[in-house]
Amino acid sequence: MKPKILVIDDDETLTEVLELNLRAKGYQVMTANTGLDGIKLAYETHPDLIVLDVMMPEMDGYDTCKRLREMSDVPILFLTAKGLEQDLIKGFEVGGDDYVRKPFSLREVEARVQALLKRRVNRDKSDNHYDDGRLRIDLETQHVYRDGEMVHLTPTEFRLLRALVKNMGAVVTHEELLREAWGEGYTDATASLSLYIRYLREKIEDNPGDPNYILTKWGIGYWFADRRQQ
Repeated sequence: MKPKILVIDDDETLTEVLELNLRAKGYQVMTANTGLDGIKLAYETHPDLIVLDVMMPEMDGYDTCKRLREMSDVPILFLTAKGLEQDLIKGFEVGGDDYVRKPFSLREVEARVQALLKRRVNRDKSDNHYDDGRLRIDLETQHVYRDGEMVHLTPTEFRLLRALVKNMGAVVTHEELLREAWGEGYTDATASLSLYIRYLREKIEDNPGDPNYILTKWGIGYWFADRRQQ
């Protein structure tokens, strides 16, 4: 079955271009020109991915994303003319998975769409287990093995790793990781987070200074790279 993509953008011309291009690539495409219509369509059609504009009247992309996240964990790709770091961080904080800056090429959008859909398939397959032949993680038993030997993680280190693996391929913000590892009262303790990420890398990476698994999105957060197909 062809993946279903929902495009939400108030620019009707751009929406039509994206629809035609994505259909030509083999996707089923639905479109909406307001946040509210997009939410209704998402509820009715259950898309596999949503392409969402940030700058829309009445209900902007951030608020639309918040509403979508109340009913679905579908991957959301933001289209944004806002390139400031705080704008990008806000997009991740409300539940976005990736972003493309306007103006953009259609090939870039295609590549981001493919990557997000692949991440979702990998995430659904992985559930609570990850095994690439070198690193094995079982989130149910809380056991981690590197090259066949058990790695001993502290509870905090494991909570960080679990948050990253559960969101494999997607950036997890500093605030989200701090909340997962330490709780609501520690969301500004970024220095502690950096320290524990270093500890974690030292235990699971071949070269902690040039990591393969726990990668940095500067100024935003970290993400866990899937190495099973490499």
